[in-house]
This record gives sequence, structure tokens and C-alpha cells, in this order.
Amino acid sequence: MASGLVALLDDIAGLTKLAAASLDDVGAAAGKAGAKAAGVVVDDAAVTPRYVTGLTPDRELPIIAKIAMGSLRNKLIILLPAALLLSSFAPWAVTPLLMLGGAYLCFEGAEKVIEAIKGESHVEEDLVTLDAATLEKQQISGAIRTDLILSAEIMAIALAEVASEPVALRAGVLAAVGIAITIGVYGVVALIVKMDDIGLHLAQRSIAATRAVGRALVQGMPIVMRWLSIIGTAAMIWVGGGILVHGLEAFGIHAPAETIHHLAEAAGHAAPVASGAVSWLVTALCSGIVGLVVGGAIVPLVHVAGSLVGKKH
Repeated sequence: MASGLVALLDDIAGLTKLAAASLDDVGAAAGKAGAKAAGVVVDDAAVTPRYVTGLTPDRELPIIAKIAMGSLRNKLIILLPAALLLSSFAPWAVTPLLMLGGAYLCFEGAEKVIEAIKGESHVEEDLVTLDAATLEKQQISGAIRTDLILSAEIMAIALAEVASEPVALRAGVLAAVGIAITIGVYGVVALIVKMDDIGLHLAQRSIAATRAVGRALVQGMPIVMRWLSIIGTAAMIWVGGGILVHGLEAFGIHAPAETIHHLAEAAGHAAPVASGAVSWLVTALCSGIVGLVVGGAIVPLVHVAGSLVGKKH
């Protein structure tokens, strides 16, 4: 009996070590995959705050919570099973789909750049004419639809990093990346949209230094939001361009990736103090140029197609 108990405890200890090692593998792979998706995450955080525009402050956090839950459903219920099926039965399709998503990111980013240069913008429907319940429902559904596209890119990038791993590890990594990124993005979004309220609260305090911090927050948030939008657009373009470059390399077209690598390496050697940072910046810049060129070529095609569809209707 004693020997049987010892053997059972040994088995439990072995299973525990195996589970811990598996969790370590999932954590390491999830961290690497999440880092690859950072550019899309920045854009996700930059896009989401506009969906609480026109809503009362007391509804901002509940709405962000609903959007976050919708984002989790997108990632865990829709995209995760689809990604596992794709990687198991049609792994050849991962790179083309990833490149298609990269081209979409380039298009979105280039369109924003073109609009900024022309001084134009997409004017949304007059939100004031809608009642509060309809407005809230419309904003939430719009945010979840947008999140589905961005989440698909995040999950595809993560999948590309672990496509050769066992299915259980793939599932664990995708779930970990999806949950961690959703919590991180919408936690930051919640903080951003409430920062002006925090500033107003601090501005009403009796301590002069606290009031100064509050006024600085209220005055600074529009600037932060503007820069966040710019960073999000830049991230879309360089991430999209980078996806296309790596996709071409996977199909045997090595020239773009090798050229960028050589330029980044040369720039890094020229600045030995911060060679890593300089190499990264050059890589991001070159990927951004590729993304801007590709996106700029797609924009007029999409507009022409949209015009033709409109005429038919």
C-alpha cells in the first residue's frame, strides 16, 4: 500500500512538472507572439476610444466593458477555433491570409495618411439625432465589428509564430495572447477615456499642485489622443508592410527582406551606441515605406470599386 502511494505521488509530481513546463512553453510562446502583434495592439488602443464619443461619462466604462467582452468572444469563440482548424487542415493558407490582412492594414493606414494630407476625414452620422439607447447599441456593435478585423490580425500573427507547435500548445498560446491583449488594450482604453474626468476631479481639489496636475490632464488629453491616433496609423502601416515583406520571403521573394536587413544592419553599425534601436527604427521605417506604397496603391482601387457598387445599387 505504501509503495503504491509513493508511486502515485511520484506520478502526480511528474504530471505537475510536465504541466508547469507546458505552462512555461505557453507563456514564452505567448510573449513572443504578443510582441509580434504589438503594432496592431497600438492601433486597437488608438481606434477604440472614439466609440464612446457623444455618450455620457457614466456610460463610458460600462460600454468599454461590453466592447471588451465582445472582443473576447471574437478571439476565443470565433477566431481561435478558426485558426486551429486552418493551421491543422490548411496550413498553406496561413501566410496568404496573413498577407491579405497586412494589405488591409496598409490600406487603412494609407487612407488615413491621404485624408490627413488632403485635410479630409470620414464624417460619421450625426450622433446627436440618436437616442441614448440606440446610440449606445450602435457604438458597441461598430466597435466589436472593428475589433473582429484587428483581432483577426492579432491572432493570425500569433498563429504564425506557433504554427509548427502541437495543437494543444497552439490553442494555449492563442488563448493566452487573446486574453492578455484584450485585458491590456481595454484597460488602457478605459484609463484614456476617463483621464479627462480624473483631471477635472483633481482640478477641483484644494491643493494648488493637485489642481495644476488636473488642469494639465484636461488640457493635455486632446494632444495625447491626437498623438495616439498618429502612432496607431504609423503602427498599421509598418506592421502591414512588415507582414507583406515576410510573406514574400516565405514565397521565395527574398530581395525586399534582404534589402531592409542590410540597410538596418548598416545603420546599426554606424551608430554603435544604440545600434539595436537604430536597426529597429530603420527596419520599421523601411517596412512603413513598403506599407505606404502598397496601401497607397490599394486606396484608389477600393474607392473605384465602391463607386461602381454604389452606381449598381
